[in-house]
Amino acid sequence: MKLETIIKPIKDDLDNFDRFFKSQLQSKVPLLNMVLRYVASRGGKKMRPALIFLTAKLFGELNHRAIIGASMIELLHTATLVHDDVVDEAQERRGFLSINAIWKNKVAVLLGDYLLSRGLLVSVENQEFEFLRVTSNAVKKMSEGELQSMEASRRMNYSLDTYFEIIRNKTAVLLRSCCEIGAISQNQSIDVIQDLGLFGELLGIAFQIKDDILDYTTNSTILGKPVGNDIKEKKITLPLIFAFENSTQNEVDVILKKMKNSKTAKKEVQNIIDFVKSKNGIIFAEQKAKEFIDNAVDILKKYPDNEAKNSLINFSLYVIEREK
Repeated sequence: MKLETIIKPIKDDLDNFDRFFKSQLQSKVPLLNMVLRYVASRGGKKMRPALIFLTAKLFGELNHRAIIGASMIELLHTATLVHDDVVDEAQERRGFLSINAIWKNKVAVLLGDYLLSRGLLVSVENQEFEFLRVTSNAVKKMSEGELQSMEASRRMNYSLDTYFEIIRNKTAVLLRSCCEIGAISQNQSIDVIQDLGLFGELLGIAFQIKDDILDYTTNSTILGKPVGNDIKEKKITLPLIFAFENSTQNEVDVILKKMKNSKTAKKEVQNIIDFVKSKNGIIFAEQKAKEFIDNAVDILKKYPDNEAKNSLINFSLYVIEREK
């Protein structure tokens, strides 16, 4: 199922979000205003706002609090992407030139700082201090996850525990925040907020596993990176970890030696991809992603049937069935 179909029940809400979000991307500083217009023009799938709205709609019609929460999340998420592009020296982001490619690193870093502060201010200006707690915790964990990932790549650490800890912090915590904010916006109990937060976390883990699978199977400009990019960046993700666990130490050493090469050749990257496929690393990762999604969908079973619940279930399936 296409994402456009899944989010159809909240299309009008997303249009309202768009208007409010763009109103936050305005400044009296000409250069900043120019860059902010560029950010606004790039659009995006709006997966995180959609997740907030669908979670909120489990409990009735949306209110303005959900739009405030979605704007906070999108501002903070955009800030982290801008900073990531600087760290990764990325020239493109989903088919568009990155901010640092056009305006250089200094402007990109300052823009990321501005977006981060704007996101926090949205909550303060609207006295949504619980949203502030949730999102501040998410940004903290995302930063920790990125640093953990960098350290793991440097040490070529490939334990399953390390992998899941990293993706729980890097990716899953933000989707957890989306679902928590959706529930908070509808004044739900702590138990319900934590329950749906866990749904979002499981969804986020599966989402990242799928991204890691696509790195071995898809040459996607939409993903913003070519096939095998994780290998070139010395990132040891779930497909490769499983392959290592089903290999001799000599086989592992050969692959690690290739990855440690500062300029891994295209042929060597393909050899590593073939190695992972031969050891059923991709099949294993697909099975694990499905397990997380099955557990996520199980959480939704206790909630009343409605259009939002059906869309959340389909959203979950989309996460592991998408090809980009």
